[in-house]
Amino acid sequence: MSDAPKRASAPRPARGEGSLRVGRLTKPHGLKGGIKIELYTDNPELRFTPGASFQLQVPEDSQWFGRTITIRELRWFNGVPVAFFHEVPDRTAAESIVRAILWIDADAVAAGEEEDAWYDHQLVGLSVQRDGVELGTVAEVQHFPAQDLLAVKTPNGTVLVPLVEAIVPQVDLAAGIITVTPPDGLFDGEAIE
Repeated sequence: MSDAPKRASAPRPARGEGSLRVGRLTKPHGLKGGIKIELYTDNPELRFTPGASFQLQVPEDSQWFGRTITIRELRWFNGVPVAFFHEVPDRTAAESIVRAILWIDADAVAAGEEEDAWYDHQLVGLSVQRDGVELGTVAEVQHFPAQDLLAVKTPNGTVLVPLVEAIVPQVDLAAGIITVTPPDGLFDGEAIE
């Protein structure tokens, strides 16, 4: 058997704990440096504002390694986000940067935090309570188009709880408690294994 080609190493940018991956550049769009983006954020209008800077995760042998780029504009074409960056003036430059992963640092993450928005790692492990009585703990957050679900580990198995205000009226990260007002039967019936 022949030796498989070695995969290029693309280390994560050293921007400290709390940095966040927000997107990946997928392919050039047009001749003026536009690049289609696969979004890893629910709030592109918050993260991709003109002047926002991104650290690049690219292979070490890339001309873009160790560099940051600044967004000029984000447009939508047929429901697909297309970004234009100051450092990417034309299609040739856009072709050289595709597949790069975009990261923001902890300060940019903190500046863009919203009320009633949490990261998965903030919710996992929290106590889920109804009227002060613990029902279980959050094992994971599952993301679906209609809504997110909390997978709550209970003594009887896992219960999927819709992460909507009517059922989850309060999340207290400081206390480590998620208060729920589940409909009848949600925690009383058979849990999934």
